Amino acid sequence: MNGREVFKFATRVVGPACRQALDMANLSMDDIDWIIPHQANYRIIQAAAEQMELPLERFVINIDRYANTSAASIPLALAEGLETGRIKPDDTLIFVAFGAGLTWGAMVTQLAPAAADTPARTVRTRVQAVA
Repeated sequence: MNGREVFKFATRVVGPACRQALDMANLSMDDIDWIIPHQANYRIIQAAAEQMELPLERFVINIDRYANTSAASIPLALAEGLETGRIKPDDTLIFVAFGAGLTWGAMVTQLAPAAADTPARTVRTRVQAVA
């Protein structure tokens, strides 16, 4: 794919996908603790943040450490956020992705507190909306 076209496409769909998922969950961006985007390109994340009028500090970004890990980028960013304690139980997250074939989607989820007998690395969530 043409990199410039992917950039234009991605920056065009990330914000609306997030808004659609938020609308479906009856939430606003103020209810979201973290946005975890597909980590294809730092400039795409930066442009999407600007378009959404959000500071980059609201995004979990790890592309600078792992590069584009394709379909694993969101789970890796989630795992890293949990490992470092940046993401906490009861946080509400948006996962937003785009990819080959010019597809895209977003999901709003809330992390559930782990039960006492749950292994520490287990994550439970309550999905609130998928767009």
